[in-house]
Amino acid sequence: MTTTPKPQDLPAWKRLTRMAEQSIQSRLSEISETTGGFEHSSHRLTLGNHELMLDLSKQRLDQKTLATLVQLANERGFEGQRKLLFDGAQINTSEHRSALHTALRAPFAERPALVRDTVEETLQRFGRFADAVRTGARRGFTGKSFSDIVHIGIGGSYLGPRLVVDALHAQYPESLRFHFLANIDGAAIDRCLAGLNPETTLIILASKSFTTLETRVNGTSARSWFLERTTDEKAVAEHFVAVTGNIDAARAFGISDDFLFPVWDWVGGRFSLWSAVGLPIAMAIGAAGFQELLNGANAMDRHFLNAPIENNLPALLALTDVWNYNFLGVNNHAILPYDHRLSRLPDYLQQLQMESNGKSVHVDGTPVGIHTMPVIWGGEGTNGQHAFHQLMHQGTRSFTADFILIANADHKHDTHQRWLLASALGQSQAMMIGEQSELSHRTVAGDHATTTLVLDQLTPFTLGALLAMYEHKVFCQGVIWNINSFDQWGVELGKQLAEPVFEQLGGNSTLGQETSTKGLIDYLKDQKRSE
Repeated sequence: MTTTPKPQDLPAWKRLTRMAEQSIQSRLSEISETTGGFEHSSHRLTLGNHELMLDLSKQRLDQKTLATLVQLANERGFEGQRKLLFDGAQINTSEHRSALHTALRAPFAERPALVRDTVEETLQRFGRFADAVRTGARRGFTGKSFSDIVHIGIGGSYLGPRLVVDALHAQYPESLRFHFLANIDGAAIDRCLAGLNPETTLIILASKSFTTLETRVNGTSARSWFLERTTDEKAVAEHFVAVTGNIDAARAFGISDDFLFPVWDWVGGRFSLWSAVGLPIAMAIGAAGFQELLNGANAMDRHFLNAPIENNLPALLALTDVWNYNFLGVNNHAILPYDHRLSRLPDYLQQLQMESNGKSVHVDGTPVGIHTMPVIWGGEGTNGQHAFHQLMHQGTRSFTADFILIANADHKHDTHQRWLLASALGQSQAMMIGEQSELSHRTVAGDHATTTLVLDQLTPFTLGALLAMYEHKVFCQGVIWNINSFDQWGVELGKQLAEPVFEQLGGNSTLGQETSTKGLIDYLKDQKRSE
């Protein structure tokens, strides 16, 4: 049997190791100037009527380094792996599944034949349903139009829809109000449902298995809330929607077939906002707006599939990060969107990147022997400048960052927008050049690499393109590291261990528990107040 070489055994990897030793001898600002700066290190991509610009001029990259990173991708068989992704091969090897999220946004004729019709039927059906709710054509059990949408999910069934609705809803000023619930904390559901009228509330349950703990418990409590106020069990069928792969369980919950939408095992949760999981997005921006979101993602898909690596934006992002993480010793990465509408982007990209590539074994199960995904974190500008940027400028930890800017705002406050953009550029400049002072407490070391991404506007199309770009970046990194970016076995263990603890907190014996957890269970039981 042929053994796939480990990444660190490849010629390009060894060459990059030597290059890194040389690179760190120079200041980042010096490298930026000698490589031609912005003119030679920025990439403009026209998609439809929009432009996306990727600036790598504040990265520790010269032409030789970039060429060697491209060589590394070629040695790892990047182009072949990319083709397998779009062809629908079972690249999720541990679960023997395809990863066909790109088929959800492809034109009908470009989808793999196996999923072509079912994707189209579902897209059309949930688009019609969303528009009927928005216009008031579909109403609740008393004949009143819906005013509030409660979306219950967790992980990818929550983060993607919430990000997009928050980012775009203001551009579509219809009357629907959106509420998102993920946390199993009882305080969260109380706050979510407070003040809502069950007659005008539609509740969406998004769970591929329909057994996900948080969604199951929150959904059951929401159902009880609804029935306590309506006393009409038949009305559940007109106020609860399910997006799931477990149709029988959703029917048993009381959901009618007209309110059931499928999600398939070849769509991973963190890649699912393009499916019926995105139902609240379609309700917020309309079926036509949702289609524009898909069109933007598909435009990025085509760029990713066809562009050579050296001009391929997702691939360039991935290779730049591999250079920083594996050769320059960076161990965390900040997502810094300078637009309030994208305030939830760091949370979304945390899951997308760390759940996908937070792995320690190769595809064949052998240890990787190298670092894979670092910690992803961040927050919106300019808030972060008065919170964690102090550590970034004068702390002792290595980091890189993505600055994400929107050139043209959709408001008329020009002074606000200019200050927002100036703040982003000022921060990235300070991270690169720093400042020396005779007073040591005023010295800013600089020499931190950052990337700047600019969208001309924030629209469904451009947001779709942005999110798809990060999806493909994740895939590229997985190819380089030879890991499976599409499973997430690590999230299961804690869930399994919580099940006996739940029973033990309710009074069952703690016999067999290790001493630390047993002590905590006993303490919490002692602290429980009498009802």
